Amino acid sequence: MLNLDFSRRVVINTLREGWISSPSAGVFRRPLARSEEHGGHITSIVKYEKEASFTPHVHPMGEEIWVLDGVFSDETGDYGKGTYIRNPPGSHHTPFSEPGCTIFVKLNQFSERDHEQLRIDTLATDWRPGIGGLQVMPLHDYEDQHTALVKWPAHERFQPHRHFGGEEILVLSGEFRDEHGVYPSGTWMRSPHMSEHYPFVDEETIILVKTGHLPIPS
Repeated sequence: MLNLDFSRRVVINTLREGWISSPSAGVFRRPLARSEEHGGHITSIVKYEKEASFTPHVHPMGEEIWVLDGVFSDETGDYGKGTYIRNPPGSHHTPFSEPGCTIFVKLNQFSERDHEQLRIDTLATDWRPGIGGLQVMPLHDYEDQHTALVKWPAHERFQPHRHFGGEEILVLSGEFRDEHGVYPSGTWMRSPHMSEHYPFVDEETIILVKTGHLPIPS
C-alpha cells in the first residue's frame, strides 16, 4: 500500500518521481497512492509513449482523468491537453495515444451511485467568478464532493478555511503556497478531513481541486 492513511497530509512533487513500467509496453506510471499494484484505489501520473496502448480494462468503481499533455484516446474519442474525463463505475475501455501523452488518473474512488460520464474541454470552457479575484471552472459535483479548476491571479490570498471531507490539489501551472510550504507546478497534495490552511500565490497559478471525498472519521 502507498499513502492510504487518509488522516495524514501528503505532498509529492510528481516531477521528481521516477517512472515505473506498467504491464503494457510504452506505458509508465508515477504512483501517488494505491492499495494494490495493479488494482483497487489508485492515484497516479501515467505516461503513454508514442503509439502506446493499454490493455482493455474495467473500472469497478470509476475512473477520473486529467490530460496534462499530448493526446489521450480511447473508443469514445481523442482528448487533448486540458480535457477532464470521468468514466463511471462498471465502465470499460482500451486507451491509447498516437502522439504520446501524460495524464493524471484516479481509479476506483467513486460512489457506486455516481454514474455521470463526462468529457470536458476546459480550454474551450468559460471561467466563472470566484471569491475575491479567483476564477473557478466547476467540473463535477456529487453529494458533498466537488471537483473544479481554480485560477489564482498574481498576489491573491484566500481566506483561512477548513476542508470538510478533505482536499486534494494538483498544481497545473504557477506556484501554490500556504503557511506550510511552497508547491510548484506538478505538485500533488492531499489534506485530511478538517485540515486547515491559509493559501496564497505570488504568480498566476492554476490548480485542479477536489474536496469532500476523503473518509470522515467516525
